[in-house]
Amino acid sequence: MADTAAKVLSRGAAVSRRRSWAKSRKRVVFTNGVFDLLHRGHVELLEKARSLGDALIVGVNTDASVRRLGKGPERPINKEGDRARVLAALAAVDAVTLFGEDTPAELLSRLKPDVLVKGADYKPDEVAGREHARKVVLIRLTKGYSTTAVVRRLSR
Repeated sequence: MADTAAKVLSRGAAVSRRRSWAKSRKRVVFTNGVFDLLHRGHVELLEKARSLGDALIVGVNTDASVRRLGKGPERPINKEGDRARVLAALAAVDAVTLFGEDTPAELLSRLKPDVLVKGADYKPDEVAGREHARKVVLIRLTKGYSTTAVVRRLSR
């Protein structure tokens, strides 16, 4: 059995891994998010993102950055380390790293992925860090799935 916890990397280790993949001519895809309560919509987005390349790096907002996003006083529900570890267990995910800034632009400036993926709820010019990727791909989100909707249902 693989130790998927080893896929949770520091920023420096993620950059090193990216360089290693580049030397092997692997096409690296990046996406990011909070991934607070993992649901089908997340899984489908991650699988589609991974299908665009040879390796997928996922940037996860730290707890402090989630609070700054204004998703509500109860968010994040799960701590950053737990969210990263759950993502690392997914077959579609090759590496996970945290970022504490409001956007992943700084992380992207170091990773320089081949493909940057976001949900189609963004417009191309709204994607933070897009200038650091060779290509930006917007993926249609699975209708009816969002962590905010799950939290609302649970609070009723």
